[in-house]
Amino acid sequence: MGANAQTSVPVFTAGQILTAQQQTEINTGIPVFATTVTRDAAFGGAGEKALAEGQFAYIEATNITQYYDGAAWQSVGTSGFTFITGTTFSAVSSVSLPTDTFTSTYDNYRMIFQITGMSSAATITMRMRASGTDNSTSNYYNAFTGLANDGTTLTRTSNGGTSFAICQIENFGNPHFVDLNIYNPKIASQTNIGGLSFTQSGGATSTMSGGGNQAQSTAFDSLSIITSTGTITGKYRIYGYANS
Repeated sequence: MGANAQTSVPVFTAGQILTAQQQTEINTGIPVFATTVTRDAAFGGAGEKALAEGQFAYIEATNITQYYDGAAWQSVGTSGFTFITGTTFSAVSSVSLPTDTFTSTYDNYRMIFQITGMSSAATITMRMRASGTDNSTSNYYNAFTGLANDGTTLTRTSNGGTSFAICQIENFGNPHFVDLNIYNPKIASQTNIGGLSFTQSGGATSTMSGGGNQAQSTAFDSLSIITSTGTITGKYRIYGYANS
């Protein structure tokens, strides 16, 4: 939690003497919160300001400024498509998105995942996460199909598997790109994954597309990317689709 983060938005009374911390919070301007959880808990309690239309907040976990429109929190300066989080990684067997990547602010998300280096050919899969833990039960269903530049048909399926396949890489010397949508991960019901496309560039070009779901009725807040063997290097970007 950063130096400006707070856990409540207090209501002051006439003549009240403010503490140093309270003056720091006032001088910050827009209230700063570690996550959307602490944001939601900061309003409406004893001695706290009632949440109302026009309230602003800054969320450290996602580096986003939000405003309350009277019904829900919305992100400032967006046009239907908002950057949530992203990073680069190097020579790892798996990479996990931050907890609270998926929140009640957005129903649906888009992930763009790029692999720039691999230690060996592998299948790349993902698992949904809840409260920092990978969900590895047998509830992943998916299928994708595609075509290699030599005309070979490529397929990959999972019927109640322990993870969701997002690409199958045979020639690991070329860059690879995965683009997919994640629908309603924060709702405690089936999470659908669609619009999946995978492109392998370079001398052994191939492309694949597909989708599927995680059938467990769980509200997920993140996900992990896993390689079946060896290590991967690359980066990911997560975006939220505005609800209105």
